[in-house]
Amino acid sequence: MALVGEMRIPLCPITGLPAKRRVQWLYPKTLTLLWRYSVGVDIARLVRGVERFGLWESPVGLMFFDPPIAGDGEFYRAFYRRVGAHELLSGKRVARAEFTAAAAFVAPGMAVLDVGCGEGGFQLYVPNSDYCGLDINFGGKRPGLLAETVEEHAERLPAHYDVVCSFQVAEHVIDPLSFMRAMRDALKPGGILFLGVPFWPTPMTAIPNFVLNAPPHHLTWWSENALRALCDRLGLECREIRLVPVGPHSRLIHWMARFAPKQREERFFHAAWASYLGLLWSYLAGSVADRWLKVPPDAPSSEILLIARKP
Repeated sequence: MALVGEMRIPLCPITGLPAKRRVQWLYPKTLTLLWRYSVGVDIARLVRGVERFGLWESPVGLMFFDPPIAGDGEFYRAFYRRVGAHELLSGKRVARAEFTAAAAFVAPGMAVLDVGCGEGGFQLYVPNSDYCGLDINFGGKRPGLLAETVEEHAERLPAHYDVVCSFQVAEHVIDPLSFMRAMRDALKPGGILFLGVPFWPTPMTAIPNFVLNAPPHHLTWWSENALRALCDRLGLECREIRLVPVGPHSRLIHWMARFAPKQREERFFHAAWASYLGLLWSYLAGSVADRWLKVPPDAPSSEILLIARKP
C-alpha cells in the first residue's frame, strides 16, 4: 500500500505501482444483496469483516478490486450450478473462438497445459496433443485433469510445455502476476502462451450492477496496455492481442448491454433503485432478444486474447 494523505492507495497487481485513481467504493452489503437476488448465491461468509471494496485503476489501465477477495470451491460449485457456467465455458459441446485461435498453434504431439480447464473443453480442439488440464475446484474428475494449482504444477514440471493457455481465469485470481509467472515457467523456451480475459470498457461494464463482474468472481478488468505491461514484467514477447468474437457464453451479456440504461457517471455499482431496476430490465429484455435474435457479426466483444512467446 502507498499512503496519500489519509488514504491508503493499493498497488497495481501487475507493476506494483500505486493506483492512479479510485473509481468507486462498493460495500459488502450491496454486493451480498446483488449476488443473492441476481444469481441466488450467498457470499456473506466470504466478505465478512470487509469494510468496503475499492475499484481502482492502475497506471497501466488495469482495473482491480481491493481487497481482492476470491471465490472458493464452495462458491463456484453453487454459482456454476445456478448458471450452468461450466457447460457454457468448457463443456463438451461448447464452441469458442479463443479455443479455435489457440488450437491453430498446436501441432500433433505437442505438450499442452490448460490452466483453469473446467471440464476440459479445450482438449476437444487439440485431440492429438499431449494435453493436461488444471482446475483446483473441479480437477480430478477424469484422467488428464488435475486438482493442482499452476504454481505447484510449474514447480513440478518446469519448462515442460510447448503451449500453456488459460481462458477467462486470470481475472478470478488474487495474484495475477504470480499466476502468469507460473504459466511462463511451465513453458519451454520458444513456447506459446495464450491468456483470455475480460476487458473494459465493454458491454459487460455497460450493465448496471452486473455482479458477475465483481468480487468474489471477477477481481480484475483488463486492457490491451495492461496485457503488454504484463508481458514486459515477465519477459514475454507479445505477439498479438486480438478481440474475441461474441460466443454462446457471452450472447446474453451482449443483449443485456444493448438494453441497459445509459449511465450518467462512471459508477458501475450503485445501491439505488434506479440501478437495481436497470439491471432487471436489462436481464428481462436481453433474455427475450437472446432467444429470438442473432448476434450481429460486428457485435462489440467483452473479451481479449493475448498471444505471447517465451524467448
